[in-house]
Amino acid sequence: MWHVHGSWATSFVAGQHRYSIPAVPERGEWGRGLCGRSWPAAREVPFDRLCEREIDVVILQRPRELELFRAWTGREPGVDVPAVYVEHNTPRPSAADTRHPMADRDDIPIVHVTEFNQLMWDNGRAPTYLVRHGIPDPGYRYTGRSARTATMINEPVRRGRITGTDLLAPLSRKVPIDVYGMGTECLGSALGSTRVHGCGDLRSDDVLDAVAAHRVYVHTPRWTSLGLSLLEAMHMGMPVVALAVTEAPTTVPPDAGVLSNDVDVLADAIERFTADPDAAVAAGIRSRATAAERHGLHRFLQDWDNVLAEVIR
Repeated sequence: MWHVHGSWATSFVAGQHRYSIPAVPERGEWGRGLCGRSWPAAREVPFDRLCEREIDVVILQRPRELELFRAWTGREPGVDVPAVYVEHNTPRPSAADTRHPMADRDDIPIVHVTEFNQLMWDNGRAPTYLVRHGIPDPGYRYTGRSARTATMINEPVRRGRITGTDLLAPLSRKVPIDVYGMGTECLGSALGSTRVHGCGDLRSDDVLDAVAAHRVYVHTPRWTSLGLSLLEAMHMGMPVVALAVTEAPTTVPPDAGVLSNDVDVLADAIERFTADPDAAVAAGIRSRATAAERHGLHRFLQDWDNVLAEVIR
């Protein structure tokens, strides 16, 4: 399995298997190895030594990985070695008519991470599975002592409307918003807003504590899969204000926050939670209970065990 999405991979390699992570000398996107991650069951393997490994199944996440696996192991994914393709993303460019790269193969199943993605991609004749996200429980951390809003977005300026970056300024007109993540340092100036503050990319534990100190968590992406940062906020016991798009409506129940596609409704909800700490705490408790039940790590790993057993069989 390639190291592509670090947070997702952290959950995946917590299972009861052995994981080989390819590494190339330049440590680029096609072989970054462990990247310093503490994954006890995973081993970093130089790309030119993969041919010596006993491989039971290959986890693909990008189309080019089929070509790399052939070149590096001399084996054909889905033919010589069982394979699955994990689709992390919503379809692009078209919401309903985009054909999946694996759609013409029936020997490599597609594993979708949300029901929405499974529905919207044109999967063709490829078998599909659903394995919802699951994350390690960061614990209840909510304090809400800061009467400000928090969100976590990586590279919000570059990703723009996809992550709803343009919505941050209007959403902050009543309560300031602090944005954590890579490439956020100049966010306020890029938006021309003094009420949106980019906090930079903190270490994982530090950022969770910092975010949990805010009164409300806001989730603005228009067209992404269910963000793991949203699930982290819910696990920590935060009330959620989010766009009612993609998988968010089935993830955040009505008593855990407010979902709407009306920016004024969302801004008002942020203001109400900020003004009523007790309501924020109550919504956050429901938020945590829902996330633990639906997106816990144990369920995620059990679902993956079932998929792997079926594919190998």
